Amino acid sequence: MLYPELFRDLEAVRWNMATDVPWDRFDARLLSDDQAQTIRMNAITEWSALPATEMFLRDNRDDSDFAAFMSIWFYEEQKHSLVLMEYLRRFRPELVPTEAELHNVRFEFDPAPPLETLMLHFCGEIRLNHWYRRAAEWHTEPLIKHIYGLIAKDEARHAGAYLKYLKRAIARTAAEKVNEVKAGFAKIGLLMASSGRAGKPLHPTNLHVNQSLFPNDTVQSKLPDPAWLERWLDQQIRFDREWEGRVVKMILHNLSNLFDRTIDSLSELNRYRKSLLTTQ
Repeated sequence: MLYPELFRDLEAVRWNMATDVPWDRFDARLLSDDQAQTIRMNAITEWSALPATEMFLRDNRDDSDFAAFMSIWFYEEQKHSLVLMEYLRRFRPELVPTEAELHNVRFEFDPAPPLETLMLHFCGEIRLNHWYRRAAEWHTEPLIKHIYGLIAKDEARHAGAYLKYLKRAIARTAAEKVNEVKAGFAKIGLLMASSGRAGKPLHPTNLHVNQSLFPNDTVQSKLPDPAWLERWLDQQIRFDREWEGRVVKMILHNLSNLFDRTIDSLSELNRYRKSLLTTQ
């Protein structure tokens, strides 16, 4: 089981909201109204860990190890929402999300192949780590810069935990099926790493997940301002080509680790994916 090891490792580095967040460093002069609004939107978005956890538990009923790990992931992701709301409660109370706004991002996700969903969220954690690192640079208020740094490190650790489960899936798959599993992982990795080229970097929060609710079936569509994410990325934190390149590089680095072969470009990843399909 991976859960005991992951619990021990993540417990050892877990930050405490009371003692590891320097609340007395807040400087009101350095927080703009626009910046405060983005904190509000991220607090609501992070709340969507709730329906994601419900999805993971439903679709992994035969995997108690992974389901147990969800107790860690869910706790830490909800703490992200909580610490952002606490920041607003202390310093911009008029912007604290309402319970109705939080509840609005809780809706059912359609069932999907569990392993490909895991790969999707693995890539999503890598992307979110970079988004929050860039947000920490963009913000001018020192306390929120520190908070986004804490959250970004959590997302990186979550990606590392997901990678362990992806490796376990490959190790446990029968030889005649392993290329099929690897090809599925490569397909999702290629999609998530190539998304910036299409002008819309993909993340689990802006993907359609419930056909009966389409087109209002993304977490993003349930926010008070559904257009916020693109504006935050393009106009505010300016997540540019250089930062997107860092996301792609990190995804490829981890896929090289997962597949035990060097993959330095998207074209190499696509060739590898095609080779897996021809040898099934």
